[in-house]
Amino acid sequence: MRVIFGIGNPGIRYEHTRHNAGFLFIDYFARKKAVSFKETTGEYFEAQSNIGDHDFVLIKPVTYVNNSGIAARQVIDKYNSAVEDFLVVCDDTNLKNYILRVRLSGGDGGHNGLSSIIYHLMTDQFPRIRIGIGINPPERALSDYVLSQFSKEEFEEYQNTFSKGIQLVEEFIIGGSKKMLEANSLLMKSENQNNSNQNI
Repeated sequence: MRVIFGIGNPGIRYEHTRHNAGFLFIDYFARKKAVSFKETTGEYFEAQSNIGDHDFVLIKPVTYVNNSGIAARQVIDKYNSAVEDFLVVCDDTNLKNYILRVRLSGGDGGHNGLSSIIYHLMTDQFPRIRIGIGINPPERALSDYVLSQFSKEEFEEYQNTFSKGIQLVEEFIIGGSKKMLEANSLLMKSENQNNSNQNI
């Protein structure tokens, strides 16, 4: 069972904030796959489905970002999943808006949700898709920035970003994290080529 775990804060108040980019992507993916979330006995909602013979489950914790690791531990234990089959989707203030990047392991990069997951799983050897939400302006507190709302125009543009993200997650579900990394390399190459053509 492949697990796709979104990081975000529950509740309408936080629904369209930058820190909820992980949740927003998970919701987008669920809509495209026509699956619905249901309550569980754990600290998360889940939606199960498959692509061909490959099963997957989407996860949205009901804890806040800082306690994401509680649900992560519960999900790993429930499905007896290996950490390499546990994909985290989260926001990243070190990337410009609309940029997607894949890592197969690594530290938390200052993200409290990732920090919590690393703590509860006792490892940082899990893959993640990072969604760029723009670099925090130096004059603004980080907490204020990540909890700010996307503008209507930004949110519409993120639909294109999420569409690209679906390609990465599908590769992960079917072929695992290495296939997803290969797809990400092709995506980056395409982006660089488009940027070069625009500068001609």
